[in-house]
Amino acid sequence: MARHTPSALPQKETLPQQRARTGQLIERLKAAHPDARCSLNYSNPLELLVATVLSAQCTDERVNSVTKLLFKKYRAASDYAGAPPGELEEDIKSTGFYRNKAKALRGCCAELVARYEGKVPAKMAALVQLPGVGRKTANVILGNAYAMAEGIVVDTHVRRLAGRLGLTKQTDPDKIEQDLLRLVPQKDWIVIGHLLILHGRRICSARTPNCPVCPANDLCPSAKVPSSSLPT
Repeated sequence: MARHTPSALPQKETLPQQRARTGQLIERLKAAHPDARCSLNYSNPLELLVATVLSAQCTDERVNSVTKLLFKKYRAASDYAGAPPGELEEDIKSTGFYRNKAKALRGCCAELVARYEGKVPAKMAALVQLPGVGRKTANVILGNAYAMAEGIVVDTHVRRLAGRLGLTKQTDPDKIEQDLLRLVPQKDWIVIGHLLILHGRRICSARTPNCPVCPANDLCPSAKVPSSSLPT
């Protein structure tokens, strides 16, 4: 991995400058993380929806361990919607917040059965109306299950890195997404989420970012800032 020496960046970037730097960041991250992709295991849109709901406040590794058996037991939206009281909760218990997640899955899948013949819609407006589904989950589904670039996934890693990289000053996920949409070319809307998530896991961690080995540290306004002062 190539190393770069942090350099002085303009104190106030114009929008064209910020877009140009964002483009460079994306190319650097693509080179550093060619394996960037969705780390949740799934074989259809319903499975991805379920896995994404379960991933809240839980590692993808744990979710993949749980869904390995879950997807064999629950094969259709009607299976989740009609799960006996307590049974779905027990099946997903190790992902944490299992009561709320089970309630969301039952409600979401009941809507899928009632309104969409059990299928997961491929439209943002329809997805965000489902119980337990916000823009983040909708973007995950549209981008990965349907290859539709309708927005950018903003999770905890993307929120942290977008701030550190000077791509936003916002803290609200929806506002962060809007800032990113202004800077990132639409062709990269899907991959940018994967890149920032993987970079956040491997290098730009919450507490101890490894700036000296970061392939984009010369493009990052936080590279010379003490770790204790960085947003986590």
